[in-house]
Amino acid sequence: MSALPQSSRVLFAVAMIALGITGLVNGDFALVWQHVPAQVPGRTVLAYVCAVLEVAFGIGLLFKRTLALTGRVVFPYMVLWLVLLQMPGVIRAPLDAGSWGSFGEIAIITAGAWCLFATRNDAGVGNRSNVEAGVRTARWLLIIALPMIGVEVIVDALQAGDKIMQPWLQVLPDPMAWACLTGIGSIATCLALLFGVWPRLAATLEAAMLGLIAIAYWAPDLYTGRTATTAFIISFLIAAAVWVVADTYHRVRWFATGQPVWKT
Repeated sequence: MSALPQSSRVLFAVAMIALGITGLVNGDFALVWQHVPAQVPGRTVLAYVCAVLEVAFGIGLLFKRTLALTGRVVFPYMVLWLVLLQMPGVIRAPLDAGSWGSFGEIAIITAGAWCLFATRNDAGVGNRSNVEAGVRTARWLLIIALPMIGVEVIVDALQAGDKIMQPWLQVLPDPMAWACLTGIGSIATCLALLFGVWPRLAATLEAAMLGLIAIAYWAPDLYTGRTATTAFIISFLIAAAVWVVADTYHRVRWFATGQPVWKT
């Protein structure tokens, strides 16, 4: 498994830098995506430290000389983010689709970071089987996370009806159906990766869909300030993470079948 193609890594890095910059500008964490309780001692200082780290991670991922070191650090950082900030929400509300959806979003970013760690440019020094195992596990994490975000979108759409869409998207016929379709798309991608049905194409299309959603849903609202800006950046980071995982299939034909994830 060679190093990942550059485009997905660059997009992941740029999104990570943007996330860090918003943290520095606001002096705070990324809202609900980095839910750190207000009573945590030194919360503001910790927010600035995390923001600096995110900018450093993004810059480090842009250059081959620093890719290996950055990969070793950004992966455990995302694991801590997932376990410490997202897992408690799932434990508190195990039947809430929103809690699982939030967990799934950060799990997808973690899967991307896992791939960057597994395929860093010094990976050839170690055991090749360890590299392949790391990539395979990251794919499994993506497979587990995709239904979480898919089900959350469908549940939200059924609850909100046509109001699920932003005002400028109300021109679409049956907005609720379109929202449900995106959720179904994430679940379909999960199944495609799980059973090896066009996995490269499925993951790439999922990344493209999530990127388009970020542009269509959040970009026109960026002028409103922090919430839309943070949501836009996080959405692009999620899309970039899916693309990173999709690029681990870059040696697989677009319409290849019969390669379930447990055999790759």
